[in-house]
Parts: sequence; structure tokens; C-alpha cells
Amino acid sequence: MSDREALLVTHTGRRTNTVHACAVAMQLIDAGFGIRVLAEEADELDIPDATVVSGPCAAEGVEIVLALGGDGTVLRAAELARPAGAPLLGINLGHVGFLTEAEVADLEFTVRSVVDRTYTVDERLTVDVDVHRDDDLSASSWALNEVSVEKGNRERMIQVLVSVDGRPLSRWGCDGVVCATPTGSTAYNFSAGGPIVWPEVEALLMVPISAHALFARPMVVGPSSVLAVEVLARTVGAGVLWCDGRRAVDLPPGARIEVRRGHAPVRLARLHEAPFTDR
Repeated sequence: MSDREALLVTHTGRRTNTVHACAVAMQLIDAGFGIRVLAEEADELDIPDATVVSGPCAAEGVEIVLALGGDGTVLRAAELARPAGAPLLGINLGHVGFLTEAEVADLEFTVRSVVDRTYTVDERLTVDVDVHRDDDLSASSWALNEVSVEKGNRERMIQVLVSVDGRPLSRWGCDGVVCATPTGSTAYNFSAGGPIVWPEVEALLMVPISAHALFARPMVVGPSSVLAVEVLARTVGAGVLWCDGRRAVDLPPGARIEVRRGHAPVRLARLHEAPFTDR
């Protein structure tokens, strides 16, 4: 067993991706790394001597997690890297790679940086979310980019009451509400008309989606604030809570969602010192 291990999380939907992932794995193995791969990807990657892992503890004890794909792959890998406290390095093999740090043309440089430990690590603020039904906690999750409360019926708006720090702020009939981190400010928040916030700024964002209201502007609040969205009883049908567009919870009328700063960050590996403006 090697003292140095890396977990590979790969978007295996394209043959070229698996070729690149195998090339990265073999270079790391040659440098003395042990390689872990996820059980659902192992057959397509077919990396000799790789350790097949699964479950939420797949990254426990690894030196680094490598996400080979686009932003969706990085978000999937973050679910494993965050509880392990492992740095996460994204290599863009897809179309949208805002969360990724390296491009496919830089694979050799990227592997060398991992082997030589010449990368730095940024800690990105996350959000934790609790769902309450009838004053009982019914679900909990977290997000790196955003938590969104969305309507469940295409033909009807969802009716919500939004609060900040326990104080009711406004009622909206809308398509939904996005509660984002600075990292997620360039994702769903951006599409919904919210502000772009530099990653080193500690803040939480709340942005209504197509609200039918006179006051429905994006808000930026302090990192210690608690954002709340209540699905009002007069809402017809259920809403849905999405965390990073990956994990969903049904929201019946009366459900209350509380969003606060996450108890643990996601640690993103950086290869370059270029300012955020360049991105």
C-alpha cells in the first residue's frame, strides 16, 4: 500500500475522457501513488492495481481527489472530498469548467504539480440546509454552489415567504429562490440575475427566480446570517429543493427551508495564482 493515494472521479460518458483518466492514473502510479476509483467507473477505466471504492467514505485518507470532466464532475467529487477534508483538483474535459483548475492540454504539468505538491489550496465556503415540516427536521443536506427552492408544477408559481435572521422580509409568487455561495455566484445565481461575488468574499446570496413582485431584488448578506424560505400553505402542489442540482427533496406546502454557512468548506486545489478576474 502506497503512503500517497489519489481518488479519481471521472465523467466516463466519452471514450476520450477514460483515455485521459487512465493516462493520469498511470503517471501517478509511476510516481508512487496508489489510485482509487469509484465502483461505478472501475470497469470503464480498467486501471491496473487500482483500489475500487464506494460510499461516502471513498476519499477518506487520500492526499488529493482528482475530478476529470466538467463542473458537474467537480460537484460530484466534492461530495466525497468534503467529508474527507481532501483537496479537490478539477481537470476540465467538458464544456463548462468554471470550477476546474486545469485543461486537458496541461495534463503532464498537472500531474507533476500533484506529485511535487506545488499546488495551493483555497477553502470555499459551503452552505448547510435543513428542511422542517410541522416543526420537525425532515431532511438535511449541503451545497458548494447553491440551494434552490423551485416550483413543482410548471403551470403554477410557488408562493414563498423569505426571511433573514428570523425576520420576515417579503412574500413572492415566483418560479423559485436561489440561495448561493460566492463560488456558486457564477452558476444558477448568475443565470437568475444575481451578482458575481469573488470567491474570497464571505457572504450568502439570495436571488428570486421570476418573482411576480415589486420588491424582488437579489440580496447579499453576511456569512453568519440564516436565510429561510417557507413554502406557503396556499401553494398549489409541492415544490422541490435542489442542492447543487444533484440532491432533491420534495417540499409540501408549509415546508420551511433554512440555509446557513456550512460546517465544513470544500478545499479546492489551485495550480495558478491568476486573479479571479481572469476567469
